[in-house]
Amino acid sequence: MNIAIVGTGYVGLVSGTCFAEMGVHVTCVDVNEEKINALKAGKVPIYEPGLDEMVLRNCHEGRLNFTTDLTSVLDDVDIVFSAVGTPPDEDGSADLQYVLAVARQFGQNIKRYTVLVTKSTVPVGTAEKVKAVIEKELQKRGEEVPFDVASNPEFLKEGAAIKDFMSPDRVVVGVESEKAQEMMTKLYRPFLLNNFRVIFTDIPSAEMIKYAANSMLATRISFMNDIANLCELVGADVSMVRKGIGSDSRIGSKFLYPGCGYGGSCFPKDVRALIKTAEKNGYQMKVLKSVEEVNEHQKSVLFHKLSAYYNNDLKGKTIALWGLAFKPETDDMREATALVTIRLLLDAGCIVKVYDPVAMAECKRRIGNVVTYATDMYDAVLNADALLMITEWKQFRLPSWGVIVKSMKKALVIDGRNIYDVEEMKEAGVEYRCIGR
Repeated sequence: MNIAIVGTGYVGLVSGTCFAEMGVHVTCVDVNEEKINALKAGKVPIYEPGLDEMVLRNCHEGRLNFTTDLTSVLDDVDIVFSAVGTPPDEDGSADLQYVLAVARQFGQNIKRYTVLVTKSTVPVGTAEKVKAVIEKELQKRGEEVPFDVASNPEFLKEGAAIKDFMSPDRVVVGVESEKAQEMMTKLYRPFLLNNFRVIFTDIPSAEMIKYAANSMLATRISFMNDIANLCELVGADVSMVRKGIGSDSRIGSKFLYPGCGYGGSCFPKDVRALIKTAEKNGYQMKVLKSVEEVNEHQKSVLFHKLSAYYNNDLKGKTIALWGLAFKPETDDMREATALVTIRLLLDAGCIVKVYDPVAMAECKRRIGNVVTYATDMYDAVLNADALLMITEWKQFRLPSWGVIVKSMKKALVIDGRNIYDVEEMKEAGVEYRCIGR
């Protein structure tokens, strides 16, 4: 089977590469000529464990190709995936200009039955807009070419995207014809030979599933952060509370870890977009508004703990940050807690030293040299008045506390992910603060 994927961002590139790995002939399309030339040269523009090797292998074996011209491949493909960006507008709604541009080009150039599948995260009702654009372009041509639209939202976790794609919990596909369902079944069957976990739905339901899933996960995080903040006030231990409620089979333990807020390209954007979709339909998502409010507050919680410790006088203090990416195993800093924390620290007159195993270049691209970039995790804490642990990279889990205590001016650690043991920190001579304990 031959397919095209328009957009070589995170979703498009991972999806295209994984399809190629399973024997599909894939052409990835992007209007950014510089990015396409880099990919042809084997340079992968994003960090995702294992992706570089997979791209190189499939390019070498001829199953993965790159181009800037969608028109040149339309005659040879059965399915076109639209994986272009849907950045938030100023009001929080999803910007569909790139999605509709793909639909327009599709309608202008298809010559035989082809399926256009929306892979991007889009609001409910987008497929109808896409279909209308295609039909309009066909009318302009004065031709009747059969086509179908479908929705196939992605559920990839950054840092584990290849595993998620190659062995998915489920694949959701929204279709409106048997022929489209047959083609999508054929495409996904190799991934799910032992257990065919494709959920076929109508298209609006598929579009809603993605937003509802991410919003539910965001809700669990904000709920636990709210509980954690209350635990501190009443003397409870949120780690024990989490174990207690997570052992209930109706609740489960996943996404019940308190911390210093969620970020990334999905949760914040999707929560806001679902709130906006509801407003456009005359409904208020009261729970999700609170989820967003709690998360925005939580991103500043480490700063407020630090400020309280130093009696609101942080001017001239040297503060170390471990972790910049919004989560481990990625260099993605979109909506990252680190960006909020850095801004607050700088506004308070602090000297900020940062270290992240992967995201240093991305941080410099975003904020320049307003912070000091450490050479390693121990360089970051040298002569620091406090260490803020923001991203729970594995290499941060068992540091040499003896070295750190000797290196810092003040052995104060504020842990935004609760990865350290209270008693061990006490024995090491560290003043330890965390979330909800």
